[in-house]
Amino acid sequence: MLNWNVSRDFARRTLALAAVLGTGVAVMGAQTHTTPTDDTPAVSATVQAQPALFSSSSDESTAAPVLDASLLPANPFGEPMQYGGGQRSRAGGRPRYRGANTNPDGSNKFTFYAGAGLQQPIGNTWHYYTPSYAFQAGFGRQFSKKFTLPVEFDWDNAGLSGQTLGNQLTLYNNQIVYYCNLNPTTCSVNGITPYSSLDGNAHVWSFSIDPQYTFFQGEKVGAYAVAGAGFYHKVTNFTTPAQGVGYDPYYGYYTYTANEIIDHYTSNAPGFSGGFGLTYKFSRFSNERFYVEAKYVFIDNSKRQGVTVASPVNTTTIAVADEFPANSNHTTYFPIKFGIRF
Repeated sequence: MLNWNVSRDFARRTLALAAVLGTGVAVMGAQTHTTPTDDTPAVSATVQAQPALFSSSSDESTAAPVLDASLLPANPFGEPMQYGGGQRSRAGGRPRYRGANTNPDGSNKFTFYAGAGLQQPIGNTWHYYTPSYAFQAGFGRQFSKKFTLPVEFDWDNAGLSGQTLGNQLTLYNNQIVYYCNLNPTTCSVNGITPYSSLDGNAHVWSFSIDPQYTFFQGEKVGAYAVAGAGFYHKVTNFTTPAQGVGYDPYYGYYTYTANEIIDHYTSNAPGFSGGFGLTYKFSRFSNERFYVEAKYVFIDNSKRQGVTVASPVNTTTIAVADEFPANSNHTTYFPIKFGIRF
């Protein structure tokens, strides 16, 4: 026979246990979904639901998950790097490059170049000098791929025309003959005689500032304009063969013939230049370029008075020191040089 009192006690205990379990589950659920406060234990924050890294469209059966970039962790190394060490601005556009020796457009901050070629005298200078070799070297600041401001050293050599050498030989010998006629003993004792031949050379060396602007740059071929101003030092030497005596420990003393400078002229003046150049890159990503450059050079020498072959030969003209006044004439020439830029 069922004991009603026992059954009633069992049911009461079961209901009490169920109420206790339900209350515990409710409390745990509230801790899981409630935003932590100052009174909430720190551990409860770790069980908050994290937002989904991937989101999908409303049609979950056909659309693939899409990565939500805003939820990715921050890049510890800063902005995404571009090729060449640059970064692209948030608004788009060209990449900006970073580096102590690199401009924002990727060009080097400094440039160096060296080349060699020839120079062709033009204008009045052509009557005195002949073409010869030339070389140059430059170093300076490159502000961008288009604009460069280098300091340049140039050496432009020149020969002397046959007419110049012939006139000078006549001028020197006329003065020697006139002097020896007045002082025969002096010329005899010192062996002063007219020259049998005459040679010579000339050159101009300069330091100038030569800004360069690249107005066209293709994948490999480029073109630029150049203009400059600076200090120019002009030299002309006249030489004649002379015998010298040398000594060799095996063969003893010997004689030799070499050109000796008998007359020397210099002129310092400001100079100006301008021209164009072409460049060719060795590869698409290379900074090294082959170049060819042609310029017009004008040196503003100051005219000096002197003696020429047309001057009368007398005591007054013999005493004049400048026997080649053409060295102080305005100088113009056309150098063409080939080289490499870095």
